[in-house]
Amino acid sequence: MKNAVLWVRSLVFVVLFFGWTFILQIALLWTLVMPKKVLFWCIHRWQTQLGWLERNIVGIDYRVIGRGNIPEGACIIAAKHESAWETCKLHVLFGNPAIVLKEELERVPIWGWYGKATGVIPIDRGSGGKALVKMKKAAQERAAEGRKIVIFPQGTRLLPGVRKPYKVGVAALYQELNLPVVPMALNSGLFWPKTRFIKTPGTITIEFLPPIPPGLTRSEMMRELETRLEAASDRLAGITA
Repeated sequence: MKNAVLWVRSLVFVVLFFGWTFILQIALLWTLVMPKKVLFWCIHRWQTQLGWLERNIVGIDYRVIGRGNIPEGACIIAAKHESAWETCKLHVLFGNPAIVLKEELERVPIWGWYGKATGVIPIDRGSGGKALVKMKKAAQERAAEGRKIVIFPQGTRLLPGVRKPYKVGVAALYQELNLPVVPMALNSGLFWPKTRFIKTPGTITIEFLPPIPPGLTRSEMMRELETRLEAASDRLAGITA
């Protein structure tokens, strides 16, 4: 019975999630030709409304630890990626972030228009070095605007405890931008995993770890990031060695 109730609640949530998002995408097309602050405000409101649906339909809330570790102005946020959930919180957390996303998402009808308008940083994972050059150029422009650069170092959603190599993109940004890297650990995969339709009630934790300062070598930064981010995410998920 409990699973049946959770399944029905998850179904209602998914219908409202996609339905309300589609309605807003159509209704807010006019914001694409307005100043960016108008578009960012609308996206922030949309993500806030999704949070209301999460709390009141599937019983998912969240808390943030270590917000004081996020420096003012531009920096690189290196985030674990366990669920679609965190992608719907980035504007609530950071206001107007520049998010590193795979380039094909820009070609999604309507959604891709909003992505371009907000200044996402596209990366074509099949283009090798050319993709990194394009990504670094776009990131330089966004950092010059004082925006947070958000990147998922492993490049895909993973279940809690699953290991996958960290990609070179975050190291390329670190060397190019000379900015601190803030590791963002979380445990969203416990409640909203990519492999399960049912959303489990509970409180997701996001934890911002102390920033990794600029000036380290590529290998030093990558080792520090992976060690700290994996350990913190395992701890939040209750995974012990």
